[in-house]
Amino acid sequence: MKMSQEEEEEPGSPGARLMQAPGFNLCILAVLGYTTKIDIDLFKKELNRTLVKHPRFSSLMIVKNKKRGTFSWKRTKVDLDKHVIVPNLDPDMDNPDEFVDDYISSLSKNHLSQEKPLWEIHVLNVKNSDANSNVIFKIDHSIGDGVSLISLVLACARKNSDPQSLPVATNKRTRDNIANNGLIKRDTKTAIKAGRGVELSPKRYVRRIISLDDVKLVKNAMNVSINDVVLGVTEAGLSRYLSTTYEKHDENGVEIIKKITNPLPKNLRLRSACVFNLRPCARLEDLAEMMEEEKLLKGMWGNLVGIAVLPLTIVLRDDPLIYIRRAKAMMDQKKLSLGHKCVFMMMKLIMFLFGSKIAAGVSTQIFRNTTLTFSNVVGPQEEISVYGHPLAYIAPSVFGFPQGLIIHYQSCANRLVIATGADEKLIPNPRQLCDDLVVSFENIKNAVLENKGLVKGSECC
Repeated sequence: MKMSQEEEEEPGSPGARLMQAPGFNLCILAVLGYTTKIDIDLFKKELNRTLVKHPRFSSLMIVKNKKRGTFSWKRTKVDLDKHVIVPNLDPDMDNPDEFVDDYISSLSKNHLSQEKPLWEIHVLNVKNSDANSNVIFKIDHSIGDGVSLISLVLACARKNSDPQSLPVATNKRTRDNIANNGLIKRDTKTAIKAGRGVELSPKRYVRRIISLDDVKLVKNAMNVSINDVVLGVTEAGLSRYLSTTYEKHDENGVEIIKKITNPLPKNLRLRSACVFNLRPCARLEDLAEMMEEEKLLKGMWGNLVGIAVLPLTIVLRDDPLIYIRRAKAMMDQKKLSLGHKCVFMMMKLIMFLFGSKIAAGVSTQIFRNTTLTFSNVVGPQEEISVYGHPLAYIAPSVFGFPQGLIIHYQSCANRLVIATGADEKLIPNPRQLCDDLVVSFENIKNAVLENKGLVKGSECC
């Protein structure tokens, strides 16, 4: 690296400053599951060839004005031994699934040191139910948003069918997550609605993997988008999970009131904050060139996202397809709203006039008034290798947010990962919540298959 690069400083963008503000200090935890064990030397070699050359991954954060939350990026030499952590593990441990989940959750208990570039990688060379090894990327959100980082992963990847070629990426900017709904009102207190201080508490991360072809079957049969499907699944799964919290039991845990009707209270206000991309999707070739030349290309990197709110109807339905139809109707209506653009412009103005601390306070209030965050990100469309190893799945999440629950949907080849991050005290049984989401999707899929009029003529791809 040239000395001029080391000495040069670049101001932190408004979006990056927001991600660093007190009470809104977000950090990404992304799990990459691999089909093979990790060759550490090869893995580091590939990191040096790609990720380490990215300007944001080779820069220190230099605080300029703590009160206003301003900082700059200063290039530095990266010592991979300080960023890649490889614990010595027993490959024959008794419960590898529990170990991996506990390890991931433990990383949410503290933030990254600013004495080095704000990222680290933990390599767990132990086989669990989903993969033969797991690599956990812990990245400060000020480095970039989810869409930027997924695009970067793809730019570092190669097709398994053609190791010299970059994977195929969608060039469509997903704008399905667009909504506007009463930001000032507070959601009803439920078993998943967090109170103040939740951003400081540890999170528990659970994931389930379903067939993306099955999701496409529902999508095509019902003439909806994948985003409509996963939003409907989210509403159905949350209804299923929350219904159990309103059932009455005796001291032995036996249900004493068997309700024929819906055990859920009527008119629950439960909304999801949605974070969506505002940047046109970058070409993978351009991102690869950016790492090769070790400089950022204008408009291709950073945090450029909007915040919107989606109201969810929490009710048990006899016909599971109603969840999908309602999701489509709501999204079709909300896509026409300009509310998300107004919120984005308002946040930019507040940031300019009053600084990141005040802007973070406004953003925090939006999240505190709502119950959860929902996102759906498109991943690689074929089998790929990342950093020299074949990839099985990607499961992203975050911590440091003022909510008790976040649900991510992430596609990878023919798989769709449901990744949940839940506050350990608020939601002590996150595996049950994840299972309820999966069961809800299976009910929807089976209802589609039973309706021969829907399936006739539809394709699964």
